[in-house]
Amino acid sequence: MRPVDLAREHGLSTQAIRNYEDAGILPAAERTVHGHRTYAPLHAQALRAFLALVPGHGHRTATSIMQAVNREAVEDALRLIDESHGRLLDDRRTLQAVEAALRDLAPVAAEHGDAFIGPLARRLGIRPATLRKWERAGLVRPRRDPRTGYRVYSAADVRDARLVHQLRRGGHLLEQIAPLIAQVRSAGGVAPLEATLHDWRARLSARGRAMLAGAAGLDAYLCARERRGD
Repeated sequence: MRPVDLAREHGLSTQAIRNYEDAGILPAAERTVHGHRTYAPLHAQALRAFLALVPGHGHRTATSIMQAVNREAVEDALRLIDESHGRLLDDRRTLQAVEAALRDLAPVAAEHGDAFIGPLARRLGIRPATLRKWERAGLVRPRRDPRTGYRVYSAADVRDARLVHQLRRGGHLLEQIAPLIAQVRSAGGVAPLEATLHDWRARLSARGRAMLAGAAGLDAYLCARERRGD
């Protein structure tokens, strides 16, 4: 088949097909006596496999997987898939830690106005050095007074400090707290966070399903290569 025939099935341009071949995503095409590319059903299977892999693994990893298969390094391709699944598992564990932290979290009162490090530390019953440690970890982000250079904690900063304090008292590690604080900031506070967590869960589930579809597509391509003796 011609490049245009392969491209048409997936709504791609013929240049995209040539680019995929040049990148090693597709096996090398046969050439006519005039130098024109011709593709076989195996190329169509490779293209389907790649396009199935992209939603779950991302373009870069999907490219690396197909390149490995096409150079007969199937074990390398399987390792890349395992690593991608490992990242998904890590993301699921992070989400679970965030959800567990929120379940254990006492209500945090709304904050008004700015605070300096000393008074804030006294209110929380901690040392200023602890607040500085949390700042280095990115958990609180006070600004600096341009005249004195002192740390100034806004209402949102105080909210974050209170959250960190409560989570630390609950036994959570700083690396477990960091994604929660990031989610609170992106959501604009604790109250809207449930919707954010719902969306996060949905994205992880979609990724997991996409990985299953990608695995099916890649397995079909591997079987086609084996039938051809590649």
